[in-house]
Amino acid sequence: MNPPVRILLADDHTLVRRGVRLVLESEPDLAVVGEADDGAHAIELARTVDADLAVLDITMPRMTGLQAARALTRQRPGLKILFLTMHDSEQYFFEALKLGACGYVLKSVADRDLVDACRAAMRDEPFLYPGTETALIRHYVERVRRGEAPPRKPITEREEEIVKLVAEGRSTKEIAELLFISAKTVDRHRANVLQKLGMRDRVELTRYAIRTGLIEP
Repeated sequence: MNPPVRILLADDHTLVRRGVRLVLESEPDLAVVGEADDGAHAIELARTVDADLAVLDITMPRMTGLQAARALTRQRPGLKILFLTMHDSEQYFFEALKLGACGYVLKSVADRDLVDACRAAMRDEPFLYPGTETALIRHYVERVRRGEAPPRKPITEREEEIVKLVAEGRSTKEIAELLFISAKTVDRHRANVLQKLGMRDRVELTRYAIRTGLIEP
């Protein structure tokens, strides 16, 4: 059995942290290894606590969750970031995406969505709450109306095929079988794409696939 996912939790409300911890630790594969009451405290804890995933509130004193996420990404490149917030806000949502967050969960449905979001994050899969798909589409339409032409494609057609299948959650073996190429070739194409686009993982490739219309949000 795999060890549980180690979670660093940051929220400035003690009762909220207590409730979230109960939700998470009711699952055998999730464990809270540190609690912070603001973003700055989360950064301090991350230096001493070996966490796999940081679950951050957005609006906190001293340092917001968004500010903390920027610092944590630099400090701990392998740390996954998930936002848990009361704000059903497109502005915060898009900022979270820019920071490389794996997911955005509303506190009002945390008991329903948070566990799934944590597991998705550890699979390098994005977790979007209902309504964000509409926001992504509206954002695209507004760009078109402003006359912002899509940039020239920076990747080849074959690489685009790889990106689409990766974003759909296909494994390397499945992609190789679908495209009639070897698994090593799939891995090489994926590495080339990540380098060309300046990206790190499946989550960022999925966001790219959504932005460029390779998959539906």
